[in-house]
Amino acid sequence: MRVFFVLVGLSVTTFAYAHDAPSGWKYPNSCCSNLDCRHVSHTAISERPQGYIIEATGEVLPYADRRVRISPDGEYHWCSAAGEDHGKTICLFVPARAY
Repeated sequence: MRVFFVLVGLSVTTFAYAHDAPSGWKYPNSCCSNLDCRHVSHTAISERPQGYIIEATGEVLPYADRRVRISPDGEYHWCSAAGEDHGKTICLFVPARAY
């Protein structure tokens, strides 16, 4: 019985951690179902006149798109459907612009 409670405790801990960014802030529930969001390299996202480009999919998110949000840690974080590398974007966290 004790093993059961330890396993349940570990699964709850893992569940909560999956909703956190590596730097410790929490991804909003509207962006993440505990597996959709992850930190991505600055090379995974590019900026063009038309908006942010998700390199893995070629998807374009205009700068004013409601899915684009300021990243609390100044890093890029991408939330895609089911956390897939080729999934549709749910949210994109970007560093604050200096201008």
